[in-house]
Amino acid sequence: MRATQVRPTGVERTLGEDELIVTKTDPRGVLTYANDVFLRLSALHEDETIGKPHNIIRHPDMPRAIFKLLWDAIGERQEVFAYVVNLATDGAHYWVLAHVTPSSDAQGRLVGYHSSRRRPEPGPVAAISKIYAELRAEERRHENSAAGLDASWAKLQGILTERNQTYDEFVWSLTNGAY
Repeated sequence: MRATQVRPTGVERTLGEDELIVTKTDPRGVLTYANDVFLRLSALHEDETIGKPHNIIRHPDMPRAIFKLLWDAIGERQEVFAYVVNLATDGAHYWVLAHVTPSSDAQGRLVGYHSSRRRPEPGPVAAISKIYAELRAEERRHENSAAGLDASWAKLQGILTERNQTYDEFVWSLTNGAY
């Protein structure tokens, strides 16, 4: 559940060309580290961030199916790349190409997740925005969130099957100009 009820303003922020957002969480997705770029773009202070769920920046236009995909992948200790739109606490939004990896201790036990995000190019954002809108529309067609997630997930799988790609292959095809 979202900690805040911020409404999107339509104001877009972008990362600098050489900037990276870096965050770390515990295994439940609670923030344990956030760099200054994350804090600036999210309009948060460190004391508002550490100890809070990473989804405090979830934008309402992000399909839940993408977060299912992300949690499924990292739950299996796989890395995942995804295009994500985040919502700052002042209502601005920003797009990122996220790379999320599981973090383990010296004994191989999962201790959390590390996410690095960079500025995406406009072409892939435009392409993925259309697909995310379709997925969100599918979610909204259903009376309850579980049914909406199931339908959105099925739609995502159908899109990938149609393209004969995995999600990773799809993301990289967008990143490399196939949009």
